[in-house]
This record gives sequence, structure tokens and C-alpha cells, in this order.
Amino acid sequence: MDERISVIIADDHPFFRAGVRQALEKEPAIVIAGESENGDDALTKVIHLKPHVAVLDIQMPDITGLEVAKRIEHLGLSTEVILLTMLDDRKVFLEAIDAGVKGYVLKDSAVSELRKAITSVYEGRHYISPSLAGLLVDRKGRSPAPPKLRNLTPTELRVLGLIAALKTNQEIADELYISKRTVENHRVNMAKKLDLEGTNALLKFALQNNPDL
Repeated sequence: MDERISVIIADDHPFFRAGVRQALEKEPAIVIAGESENGDDALTKVIHLKPHVAVLDIQMPDITGLEVAKRIEHLGLSTEVILLTMLDDRKVFLEAIDAGVKGYVLKDSAVSELRKAITSVYEGRHYISPSLAGLLVDRKGRSPAPPKLRNLTPTELRVLGLIAALKTNQEIADELYISKRTVENHRVNMAKKLDLEGTNALLKFALQNNPDL
């Protein structure tokens, strides 16, 4: 049984795909399951090949990588998504978070970062290119902190800050010297206090209202 991370690559530029493929084929823990040059074909391959990870250019013919990610989320498929982008666009980034996207990588650094990004999302963690860190916070014209933040305890605020830093539940537990189950309970309680619903709603809120900034 092949225990490697299966990946499909979707980008309409063949030379870029070839460069990414060449880089990833050097990784013994990763296997390329397929390639696509447009969004429609990428979605078809995800449905039929069921790869662990789909690396999608955010701008493709037919349907965009972001739209493919939304359809993967809607269909309840287990494939994790990494979006490749040339854009420093906070609105698109937050829309991607809503769509369940775990990886967001700047295209210029894709070849050097994708191995780490693929491993991270496969293990259930988020990965954002360091050069895109500005997308995590919008200091200019930032609105005041929502009043409901005052309903959170100091510990919950610390947990919220670590969520904004893209830490997993286990990483938060280790940092705060509490159990993973306690972290999960904090997340449930915070979502209730903040009137948040949906799998990624708390993460999006944390990124927009990081109490550590």
C-alpha cells in the first residue's frame, strides 16, 4: 500500500507545472497523481483520483482554483487544497478560508515552499507563505475590536491568538500546558460567545481580530 501523499497539480502554464512536478518528484514522501491545465479538469481529477492534496492556481481557465476549492468543500471531499497566487489580496484570502482552503502559497516561491505546504495541510495544519503574512492582518483602517471579544476569558483570548497564528489544537495545547480536549472545549465555547457557526468561522474571526496585535 502506497503511504505517500498523493497530489494533483493544476495550472494553465505547462512550464510552471513542469517545474513544480520536477521539484516534488524529488520528495520520496510525495507522489504526483495527476496534472490539469484548467479548473474543470482539476475538479474531475479530484473527484475520480481522490488525491490527498490538490495544488491549484487561483487563476485558471473555465473555473478558478478558488471555485474548485469551493466545490470540493461543497461535495464534502477529503482532498485538502493549496492555492497558488500572484495576488496579495486579503479579500480573496478570507474567501479561501471560508472555502476550507488550508494552504495559500505565493506562486513566485511555490517550488521552494510546496513540500512544506503539502506536508502541513496533509497533517491538518494551515500553511501561509511567510511573504503573504500581511494578509493575516489589516492594520490600516482596521475597525475597532468587536465588543463580543470582551466576553472571552484571558485564556480564551490566548487560544484565539494562537488560532490566528495557525496553530493546531495539539500545538495550542502544548504551548498552554493544557489538554487537546480542553482546547477543543475552548473553541466550542468561544464560537458560542461570538455567535459563530461553520467549520472555519472561528479561524476567520481570529485572523480578522487577532487579540495579540
